[in-house]
Amino acid sequence: MKATNFALVGVGGQGVLLASDVLAAVGVQAGLDVKKSEVHGMAQRGGSVLSQVRWGDKVYAPLVGKGEVDYLVSFELLEGLRWLQFLNKEGIAIVNDQRLPPLAVSSGGMEYPAQEQIEKALSEASREYHIVPALARAQELGTERATNVVLMGALSKYLDVPEEHWLRVIEERVPKKFVELNRKAFAAGRGL
Repeated sequence: MKATNFALVGVGGQGVLLASDVLAAVGVQAGLDVKKSEVHGMAQRGGSVLSQVRWGDKVYAPLVGKGEVDYLVSFELLEGLRWLQFLNKEGIAIVNDQRLPPLAVSSGGMEYPAQEQIEKALSEASREYHIVPALARAQELGTERATNVVLMGALSKYLDVPEEHWLRVIEERVPKKFVELNRKAFAAGRGL
């Protein structure tokens, strides 16, 4: 099996790293070789976060180059555009519709791209893209902190891995008192 390449991107505090841990563990549950890397420099201050995960029969390196990502999962609209160059033309982008304006936008130095610009860029760079209300679904469950699991649920629909693997990994990764909430968040994502 050729390696499947994932890039999870967002802003510090959105749960990108937990989601990439879940994704990597699901690959292991599926019996695949898995490698993962993270770049989260200024993430604690709202900076950009990138985590790459690779699954396959044999994976030799954790890093994915430009144009090699099969699945781009973006936790924020503008971050999806920032990392779009990594998506291959046959790739799929799943993008949360949340807008977290960076400092350049909030200070008035730049404008946040219009929805039409974002959709045009996504359509030109991918085979398929979905802008999803992951934050809204998590909020309906009572916490925005489950947005990452909603997005993992949306991604899971594209992967040939039993749902039970995902739920087992989520149960292992979140505190016991939040397991049921995260199971519901995962189901909400699968329903998007």
